[in-house]
Amino acid sequence: MTNSSEHPDWSTSGFATRAIHAGQDPDASTGAVVPPIYQVSTYKQDGVGGLRGGYEYSRSANPTRTALEDALAAVELGSRAFAFSSGLAAEDTLLRAVLRPGGHLVIPDDAYGGTYRLVSKVLGAWGVDFTPVNTSDPAAVAAAIRPGQTAAVWVETPSNPLLGVSDIPALADVAHTAGALLIVDNTFATPALQRPLTLGADVVVHSTTKYIGGHSDVVGGAVVTAVGAVLPGGATGPTGSQTLADAVGFLQNAAGAIAGPFDAWLTLRGLKTLGLRMERHSQNAGEIALFLEAHPRVESVLYPGLPSHPQHALAARQMSAFGGMISFRTGSLESALDVVSRTKVFTLAESLGGVESLIEHPAKMTHASVVGSALEVPDDLVRVSVGIEDVADLLADLEQALGR
Repeated sequence: MTNSSEHPDWSTSGFATRAIHAGQDPDASTGAVVPPIYQVSTYKQDGVGGLRGGYEYSRSANPTRTALEDALAAVELGSRAFAFSSGLAAEDTLLRAVLRPGGHLVIPDDAYGGTYRLVSKVLGAWGVDFTPVNTSDPAAVAAAIRPGQTAAVWVETPSNPLLGVSDIPALADVAHTAGALLIVDNTFATPALQRPLTLGADVVVHSTTKYIGGHSDVVGGAVVTAVGAVLPGGATGPTGSQTLADAVGFLQNAAGAIAGPFDAWLTLRGLKTLGLRMERHSQNAGEIALFLEAHPRVESVLYPGLPSHPQHALAARQMSAFGGMISFRTGSLESALDVVSRTKVFTLAESLGGVESLIEHPAKMTHASVVGSALEVPDDLVRVSVGIEDVADLLADLEQALGR
């Protein structure tokens, strides 16, 4: 539940203005310029059904979460947003809103391991089938679609961890021709650098734990629906409506994996500086990608900002900058494990998108769940989340880690 109608229309404002102001009017009673943390479970009613601002119970709606949801809808230029307790909770709710037993989903063949685990182990037991495919090839996606059965095409762009880039307008045409939805995981790019809903996507998902929160201190997720988005195949949702946002909103309340008020407040605080941070992440990553590409111990570098990247031109069209994620290959499992064990500024840890730089080995960490599947990643792959530290220190750290 959001109260976006009570706030100004920020759609014509710049990204940073929307991120700082949308859904975040000064408090009416005190003038506080930051939305308060409404650490409350229930709300006094003025007579039975007499709700103040539509609030009755904080699973259904909470003013702090409303502020975050309004802001997320504004920065993605969507119609409605829904904040969840994690990125996977957001994905689960969205997919159960869209899919039914016997349904089919197209996913990337280099998808995030947690997404693959959710689709294969959880939704698979529910009767949903899926096809992994190279989503950077629209023809391959079209070939993977099963007419009358495929409900959605799921895309990560850039993808995790191979940094593949997919053509959002082209895939929107492919999905819509088949009566399916196009879902874009925009976690790596963020709405500061890429807005898929303006390129034809029906819905965007985020792990707000990553860049939007931005400080490695909160776990959360989000779903943002496009204006006019409806359920695939003319389906009717649990509210009797065909509107995608109504179906997601119903399940958010019915299943209950909502963002708590303090988590929502922390995420909203992170969103305010997202534009500035993504500039620095992208600047640092660009320098590091060039360094890695020239290093003799590195066999290849996967970064959309490099001219050597196979979808570099597409990334330049879809994104305003190339983000802070880089993957590179070292030639062997042993050398990859050696590199990740030797860094001192880059912290060996899962997750990404914080102000601090992180390094990890996907095959044994974030993507261990896809080992042995069609989505298995190379065992010599190293992934780095480039932070906003002084780039000279980051370069020196990678130099000493790679030097042996």
